[in-house]
Amino acid sequence: MSKVLYTIGIDIGTTSTKAVLFQEDGTVVAKGGEEYPLFTPNATIAEQNPEQIFQAVIQSVKQVMSNSSVSPSDILFVSFSSAMHSVIAVDKVGVPLTPCITWADNRSTAHAARLKLEMNGHELYRRTGTPIHPMSPITKLMWLRDEEPELFAKTTKFISIKEYVFAKLFGKYVVDYSIASATGMFNLQKLDWDEGALQIAGVSRAQLSELVPTTHQMNGLDMAYAREMGLDPETTFIVGASDGVLSNLGVNAIQPGVVAVTIGTSGAIRTVVDRPVTDPKGRTFCYALTDKHWVVGGPVNNGGMLFRWVRDELAASEVEAAKRLGIDPYDLLTQIAERVRPGADGLLFHPFFTGERAPLWNADARGSFFGLTMHHRKEHMIRAVLEGIIFNLYTVLLAMEEQIGRPHRIHATGGFARSELWRQMMADIFDQEVVIPESYESSCLGAVVLGLYATGRTDSLDIVSTMVGASHEHKPVKEHAKLYHQLLPIFISLPRRLEEEYAAMAKFQRNLLEE
Repeated sequence: MSKVLYTIGIDIGTTSTKAVLFQEDGTVVAKGGEEYPLFTPNATIAEQNPEQIFQAVIQSVKQVMSNSSVSPSDILFVSFSSAMHSVIAVDKVGVPLTPCITWADNRSTAHAARLKLEMNGHELYRRTGTPIHPMSPITKLMWLRDEEPELFAKTTKFISIKEYVFAKLFGKYVVDYSIASATGMFNLQKLDWDEGALQIAGVSRAQLSELVPTTHQMNGLDMAYAREMGLDPETTFIVGASDGVLSNLGVNAIQPGVVAVTIGTSGAIRTVVDRPVTDPKGRTFCYALTDKHWVVGGPVNNGGMLFRWVRDELAASEVEAAKRLGIDPYDLLTQIAERVRPGADGLLFHPFFTGERAPLWNADARGSFFGLTMHHRKEHMIRAVLEGIIFNLYTVLLAMEEQIGRPHRIHATGGFARSELWRQMMADIFDQEVVIPESYESSCLGAVVLGLYATGRTDSLDIVSTMVGASHEHKPVKEHAKLYHQLLPIFISLPRRLEEEYAAMAKFQRNLLEE
């Protein structure tokens, strides 16, 4: 009988790092994870401590090794997934000069607007595939250069959180094509830094990491960290890719016509294509998975965090009732929402509490209920919030369809997938079958599948189809779909009409914060 070998997938996320120990066939053996805070002292700042995140990586691996009887010598490799769009300035010995500035940080809003409107930003987007928005590292670098010139001048390297982790583990700065393609400075056709983008950002090639494929292997792990994690120092590490593209891989959404939808704290919708594709209207991103696979789609800022807002701000009595009943408050809230007909009796919710990325790319967008009457009650508002999040993702899919055609299958994952109501709502609003894969840790599994491909253990990423089963399938209810499609034009038209009002309100709110 052949010896069983194992792999570890690591996902460095916005609020936690997770590690999953798999058998080579994709069977989960052990899980580990560590949470960390996102520092948001005001509405524009969203930072993290890079050392906390590094320690979370160490501890997550230590947990999966400690919670299993697997020998370090039986680990084939460790492969990485990571959140995109982060920026850390470091000095010549690798000490951070800034916190980790995350995708959610909006301090570069004015610079993003200037890049878009005055500096031919659309052409830059067509070359790099990264929409012009404050999330983008190129705008963060412009902001640092103008607002923190002394710090900017002292910086030796500008790196992402995954680059920071690998530099500590291996003493070398490398960045994979996938993370690089989310910076706004990576030329999709040349697979190289874009010279025009570097000039705009005010950085040189020497201040950025060495570009490597997502399949790049690294050896020579620092002995002390290897010992702490419980790994052999000779363990192979795969640089891996970004969480978004690996989530597609991890839910087996890599074939033509298959779309992956994720709703966690935020959300995203993506599909895999065989060449770089950008949108003439600039509404979607295009990021690298491998040199033969590209992921097209759009991220939304506002996902499950808004259901949490409903729980915390609108449902105090329901939360207390859930405690008495011994059930999850979210389960009780969805039961309440189920009492309301699809379409919430004509109540729409625009989920732009933290501005919005796709498809608006407007950091000034604000949330709202539309259509409120004396007839509407709390349960209508709860249902409208859940529907509004799905409506917004569907508008991103409509933009994608202009480039790739209508998909024939939707694979959905994330925390929302635990709710039967929310899953069915997606099938009805999208008017398509929705399949929920068994694996909730899709980015970790995607990282492992990429690692198997990188190390020659498989010659195709399609091997993921043998590792991912389906836990739920939902077909659209035609009567519900018809109702939703009557509301869709209203949902789409309102944000377009309110751009000036969004800007005025955002300015008013910023002025209040500065007083």
